[in-house]
Amino acid sequence: MRAVIKPSRAEGTVRAPASKSIAHRLLICAALAEGTSYIDGITPCEDVLATVDCLRALGAEISVTDNVYTVHGCDMKKSAPTTMLYARESGSTLRFIIPIAALSGAKCAISAHDALLKRPLSVYEDIFREKELMLLKNNKIIHVDGPLPSGEYKLPGNVSSQFISGLLFALPLAEGESVIRITPPFGSQSYVRLTLDAMRSFGVDAYFEDSHTIRIPGGQRYGAGRFTVEGDYSGAAFLDALALLGSDIEVLGLNPESAQGDKEYQRIYPLMKEGGQTVNIDDCPDLGPILMALAAALGGAELIGTARLRIKESDRAAAMAEELRKLGARVTVYENSVVIEKSELHTPAEPICGHNDHRVVMAMAVLLTLTGGEIEGAEAISKSYPSFFEDIKALGIEVTTYE
Repeated sequence: MRAVIKPSRAEGTVRAPASKSIAHRLLICAALAEGTSYIDGITPCEDVLATVDCLRALGAEISVTDNVYTVHGCDMKKSAPTTMLYARESGSTLRFIIPIAALSGAKCAISAHDALLKRPLSVYEDIFREKELMLLKNNKIIHVDGPLPSGEYKLPGNVSSQFISGLLFALPLAEGESVIRITPPFGSQSYVRLTLDAMRSFGVDAYFEDSHTIRIPGGQRYGAGRFTVEGDYSGAAFLDALALLGSDIEVLGLNPESAQGDKEYQRIYPLMKEGGQTVNIDDCPDLGPILMALAAALGGAELIGTARLRIKESDRAAAMAEELRKLGARVTVYENSVVIEKSELHTPAEPICGHNDHRVVMAMAVLLTLTGGEIEGAEAISKSYPSFFEDIKALGIEVTTYE
């Protein structure tokens, strides 16, 4: 899909999409629970639908009526899937589901899009080898064989917090107590706390013993319940970026007490307006693309803690630098930082490439409301925010999409 955007200004109110991060977590906990849970307000994006498919393959019964997801949980320790689990392009799904699939002693096959399978899985490969479990990649399929035992697990904190969350979901169901020890530096801690919050809402306990140690009592059971997914600060960041660039809009549906890490954008945006600031995004890396776009449009900035941008849907720092240069921005990408200089932007002479990355597409779309331009591969928004173009069009942004 292509999106053509003309210079235009947004005005009005818009509701933030539902949090993809929280939807994943609530669905997984519900699938692990005894009884029936009801989850309202989920945005049916591609990543969340991938999680639903995998949970169904593992034995959970999930139906949808009037945007309410009804989840009949199952005993994953007795799961014996007869069909392949397909994680699509969702890194969250893949990393969350592997330990859950390993709860039983049955062999399980997991597949995903080629690009996703190229992203790191060595954290789990090392753990499974140490625990004498099977995790093999063969012909683009991941073969997993459990059962996952309780015990001590050591994980690096600088790769992805999703590995930690995957183990957190599964280990309370093991018989004995477990401990997760995280080697510093520990990034994206807020996402681990989101996982712990979701687990507690289903009656399961796990807690930080200190800043790098999580203790998980064993032999627990998830209890069913009713939940509503709160608004997504990650998606709202793109909408509020329009306001920072001169639009007059209000984003509704956000929980001011939210534990979402990307809530940080509300603190960071005033700094971007000032220009010339140094901003650490180690705990909110998903804000990287929109912060790079805003820095180019406003007064420049240095982003630090950017190393993990390489292992997202694209190499986000490099992808954004490549596209921003088409608008005349001066960007330098380093090992763990990105410098964006104050620049005079112009309409790009060639289409912007979406790099099959929803956050790159949305960040560049926001910037094109100033300069105008065209984005190729705009369909990537379906991963997290399928109605993004419809929402900004309703606010007055002149955008046309076509195949």
